[in-house]
Amino acid sequence: MKRIIAYTALLCAFWSCGSEDAHQKHDHATTQTDTTKKSIKKMAMTNIGNNHIHIEYTAPAVRNRIVWGGLVPFGEVWVTGAHQATSFTFSEDVVIQEKIIKKGKYAFFTIPEKDEWTIIFNTRWKQHLADEYNEKEDVLRFKVKPLENIHTERLTYQVVDEANGKGYVEMAWEKIKIKFPIQNKN
Repeated sequence: MKRIIAYTALLCAFWSCGSEDAHQKHDHATTQTDTTKKSIKKMAMTNIGNNHIHIEYTAPAVRNRIVWGGLVPFGEVWVTGAHQATSFTFSEDVVIQEKIIKKGKYAFFTIPEKDEWTIIFNTRWKQHLADEYNEKEDVLRFKVKPLENIHTERLTYQVVDEANGKGYVEMAWEKIKIKFPIQNKN
């Protein structure tokens, strides 16, 4: 009888592994390891003065792909990550490009070009890719020049405090980085 129960349990385990729920659990477990095969969820954050700046994004890897003008087309709105729109949260009002951005959470998009990128902060922070993007919901748009960088396999963000309520945000991927200043309102 014990053999039959053990055999039945083994068969149940085998068949349940093929079920959709079990498959999702296995996928979830494998996404915790950075193998560069999948985009992974990441965060970057720091305080600039008393202002906590928090970035949540999904970080794809290059994986021998042509990124700029290939995987990420030029001239199109990009979530500047993978899957969900990258989000920025400010605990206090900030000033970017001489415009006050109220404390809160925002979607972060870019429009990459070879010589100039458009940076976009949008009020609707929870979006899948740029499928629901609406320019009317933008709170800020400005241009930056992309900079050459050492090879960065996985997309990364960083927030850097430079003291006196000033700092900058930087995104790097492949051999490009973009950077822009940020400061506290007060």
